[in-house]
Amino acid sequence: MEIICGKELNGKTVKSLLTELKISAKTVTALKKKPLGITVDGRHVTVRHVLKCGEVLALDISDEQSSHNIVPSPLPVDVLFENESVIAVNKPPFMPTHPSHGHYDDTLANALCYRMQQSGEPFVFRPVNRLDRNTSGVVLIAKNRVSAASLSESLQKGLITKKYLAILDGVPAEKSGKIETYIRRRQESIIYREVCEKMSDSDHALTEYEVMEVSGDRALVCASPITGRTHQLRLHFAHIGCPIIGDDLYGLESGMIGRQALHAYSLDFPCPRSGEKIHVRAPLPEDLKEALKKLGFKYER
Repeated sequence: MEIICGKELNGKTVKSLLTELKISAKTVTALKKKPLGITVDGRHVTVRHVLKCGEVLALDISDEQSSHNIVPSPLPVDVLFENESVIAVNKPPFMPTHPSHGHYDDTLANALCYRMQQSGEPFVFRPVNRLDRNTSGVVLIAKNRVSAASLSESLQKGLITKKYLAILDGVPAEKSGKIETYIRRRQESIIYREVCEKMSDSDHALTEYEVMEVSGDRALVCASPITGRTHQLRLHFAHIGCPIIGDDLYGLESGMIGRQALHAYSLDFPCPRSGEKIHVRAPLPEDLKEALKKLGFKYER
């Protein structure tokens, strides 16, 4: 990470700049331990260094070693956007986001670790958002701890916008609206969630949606999870009597598609480095295109 010092930084200490950049104390400590963790014009300096206009401050925020518990696997990765701070990919359906019981080497994390290994860069898997195994679409991953911290803060502030396409078995009463509930894990299950009253073990959940097209007794909707609870969209649409087609947890299996018809097609986020707003869009997977066609929808984007 390089910063060219302009007039606005003249006279500031490295320490004060790091504070302004909201770089955590843990990261600063890690930078201090590296021989070239903090340099100015190629020479090592301490955080007490006073910056001058025209100097180039470099911070070695790269990871020293890759995630030790993720096995690199030569799986294809559809990269939608990449820079020095982040990588956004189009996760295919039926691929878990990260390793779990029974899925040690077939996940998005395994694929990305292999990809980064080929470039010779250490890589720690830091997903900003996660998708269920059978949900396809955009997953954003921070490339370093500074980017991860910045994006986490952006997420908390509501500066990261996610949009999903879903085919519903039923048509919502309102063409657009909000679904607001509390959600908790069912006590007898580690998988299922349920809508409930406000309780000590429940989380507030808010979804905004818009019906884009209706075909018979089914609807194609654009949904934005304002909060990010596990199974939120699946549970919310089932709650209003319109479960997502193919959802075998909160609805019914479907002969039209072998999974829940849910795709994270759009994600907007501020670049951790520049603050520039970046828009990423994920093309529809073939199974969802086929389901739309079979059900008589005209959506082609």
